[in-house]
Amino acid sequence: MRVFVQHVSSYRYPKPAVLGVHQIRLRPAAHARARVERYGLTVEAGAAGNAHVVWQQDPAGNFVAHARFGEATELLEIAVELAIDIHPVNPFDFVLQPSAETLPFDYGAVAAELTPYRTLEGEAFVHGERFDALRRETAPGEREPTIAWLVALNRTVAERVRYVLREEAGVFTPEQTLRERRGSCRDSAVLLVALLRAHGLAARFVSGYLVQLADEGMLPDEPKGVTRDVVDLHAWAEVFLPGAGWIGFDATSGLLTGEGHVPLACTASPRHAAPIDGTSGVLADDVSFATRVTRLGHEVRPTAPFTDAQWEALVAAG
Repeated sequence: MRVFVQHVSSYRYPKPAVLGVHQIRLRPAAHARARVERYGLTVEAGAAGNAHVVWQQDPAGNFVAHARFGEATELLEIAVELAIDIHPVNPFDFVLQPSAETLPFDYGAVAAELTPYRTLEGEAFVHGERFDALRRETAPGEREPTIAWLVALNRTVAERVRYVLREEAGVFTPEQTLRERRGSCRDSAVLLVALLRAHGLAARFVSGYLVQLADEGMLPDEPKGVTRDVVDLHAWAEVFLPGAGWIGFDATSGLLTGEGHVPLACTASPRHAAPIDGTSGVLADDVSFATRVTRLGHEVRPTAPFTDAQWEALVAAG
């Protein structure tokens, strides 16, 4: 299914504001499962016109746009247009090295390179008694199958943390998420990353788009998905598995990531994955964003068997 994603973020200032360099992390990562057909980023500063944008890659390999502004402005608008081709994937379609099929395992030659993704140091990963108790509860047994344990750990986080929409800035620490027993997608993702690291695995925080297409009722008597096509900013975790590479786990749903998860920034710390990061000389008094997804393809998606007349027409056209 080919879809077109639009994402617009707007900042309005009560008077002309001098804007510092903005870092924008809204371009799909190289390992996105959806095929990117077209991508466009526009950064407009009101009457001052378009910003000067330079693309770079950060130390983690993420695509980051650095936007610079010439004049003060009362409006900043950042717009993304993205055409992608989404096909169903099997999230378990990977093979582990034999040495990593059970826990614990050794990362061997790549262990040093994964050091930033195995530490619990830093303000984002502050933990205490609740986290330590959950770490002990979820500890793998000797020679425990790696994939089965990961699936169970992901499901445990999803069950322990009630999903809520949090508009306030920042990310809950693992201890705060467990104390509140609620959290946004980014809070659950940080908790899962922390648990994975506490058990010796390399894990990273991921921000991205989640595209969900309406369930067309093709499987009778099965749970239905969303009732309309939607796209939102989302967050999840990825764990590095020898032989498979980085594999995504969505702690909000308790499932592995699928074709609708489009990673934008993958980092050791969530503070380096903010979609938009910048400064202004005046505080914005109106901040808004909007996302939209529309279908581009014309793939046949029947919700019932073809009628005889339809089938005859298809045969004739073929």
